Amino acid sequence: MNNVQYESLRDRKKSRRRLQIVEIARSIIASKGLKSLKVRDLADAAGCSVGSVYNEFGDFDGVILTVNRETVQALTVRLGQVPAEDPVRQLYGLAATYLEFFAEHANLLRSLFEHRMEDDRPYPDDILQMVMDAFALMHPPLERLLPTANDVQIALLSRTLFSAVHGIISLGLEERMVAVPPQMLRQQVDQFLDAHLAGLGILPLR
Repeated sequence: MNNVQYESLRDRKKSRRRLQIVEIARSIIASKGLKSLKVRDLADAAGCSVGSVYNEFGDFDGVILTVNRETVQALTVRLGQVPAEDPVRQLYGLAATYLEFFAEHANLLRSLFEHRMEDDRPYPDDILQMVMDAFALMHPPLERLLPTANDVQIALLSRTLFSAVHGIISLGLEERMVAVPPQMLRQQVDQFLDAHLAGLGILPLR
């Protein structure tokens, strides 16, 4: 085996190991929550050393951030599939889709919002931008419904709507409290949108 073949084989092996570590980390977070993810358990499950995990991702934060990036990417794809013909229906559709995604991937989404970097380092800009891009999917329907509002007003309103819907869903699905069945939670989210849109002078769906 020549050097080129050896390097190629080593790179493929490294890539497979990286994917395996991410998949195991995602599975643990999804089933047990972020607090259950430990680097030693992760390395043992992947059949490698703790040092190998750090070599692949820089540090333990790197593993979690990789999973979080994939989560917000998947969320944004799902939200982007909501029909945009009717701006009011689009807002309700975005909220309903967020609820569906949260119900399916609760611990993964909580990891995205709950993870704190080691040594109080700042959260990576690229993930913050990805979250803002998800918020921004509310901009077009709000711009159509509020044509006299400026960009700053639209941005603040979309962030408020997103945060409120997230809070209702997150608390509603919290198993440590009395979890609300998703169908009832959908009604509560719709009722919030009804009231909020009416307050903005926008006729709700019902």
